[in-house]
Amino acid sequence: MQKHKSQFSIAIASFAKHRLAMICFYVLAALYASALLADFLSPYPPANEDRNYSYCPATAIEFFDQGRLSWPFVYGRALSFDINHKRSYVVDKTQKYSLSFLNNRHLFSVKEPGRIYIWGADSRGRDMFSRILHGARISLSIGLIGSLISFSLGLIVGGVAGYFGGWVDGVLMRVCEMFMLVPAFYLMLALRSVVPDNVNAFQIYLMVILILAFIGWASLARIIRGMSLSLRQRDFVLAAKAMGVSDIKIIFKHILPHTLSYSLVAIMLTIPSYILLEAGLSLFGLGIQDPTPSWGNMLSEAMGIVQIQFAPWIMMPGLFIFVTVLCFNVVGDALRDAFDPLYRE
Repeated sequence: MQKHKSQFSIAIASFAKHRLAMICFYVLAALYASALLADFLSPYPPANEDRNYSYCPATAIEFFDQGRLSWPFVYGRALSFDINHKRSYVVDKTQKYSLSFLNNRHLFSVKEPGRIYIWGADSRGRDMFSRILHGARISLSIGLIGSLISFSLGLIVGGVAGYFGGWVDGVLMRVCEMFMLVPAFYLMLALRSVVPDNVNAFQIYLMVILILAFIGWASLARIIRGMSLSLRQRDFVLAAKAMGVSDIKIIFKHILPHTLSYSLVAIMLTIPSYILLEAGLSLFGLGIQDPTPSWGNMLSEAMGIVQIQFAPWIMMPGLFIFVTVLCFNVVGDALRDAFDPLYRE
């Protein structure tokens, strides 16, 4: 006899058939895995700098020495100026620095005083590759954790308002409307302005998460409230009431679980907006502070056209933000279609 499949498993199977969404899912998985393994994958700590290599372009890894296969190495770089005092780096083939692998808990590194820059260096001679990997920890985790906190609060408030109705519903929805009246970015700036500046990096990280969670719960609460209003009249809820099950258990065991499919889709579509809000906050110097990297504060170096023309690789964090937001939106749209029987294949 064929085993009956749940609606959730059917939706996941439908999502797995969406090729573009699966590609984006694997890209997101690779980004999160790279963030978790940032210490191992990056050749330098994020704050490691060498001012002699300010805005140094990407370093080529050499595998041949005088036409013969050799252990991987990099050439040195020498700073030079032309007659117009324009600075540039030239390859110094008299200096060779061998690469070492699985040394000092790093996948690869280069012997000092050599430097290796996979994606170039910033204004302080810090490795962009290392800082992007470590910055992914901040940007990706803030979006994920902030959305989970926000949606947990929205689920509870919406579930309580929809189930009880009456004055409880009226009070909670008026509170939600007060938060929704103010544009999210301005509300975020207002909340950030009341936080003192003399806090460490970890406190700022927690503060940004709480601010993002605080501004995003109201819209979800209103939607969950509408779903709860319809669910509370269903037979399984009425049966639970007749059996004497408490209101709290009915809300958490019978009503909110039926909203999880929508919540999963909504979380996937909300995470990119939180990533963009954090990037904007850090870009204006109100979020994660340098030298702790995030994709937002790394883009602060790309505020001038001169820097972009001289070192276009400093725009690399913007490319990662774009790819991450795009992948989350594609995955979220595919999940929405998968959970909707009208669009399901």
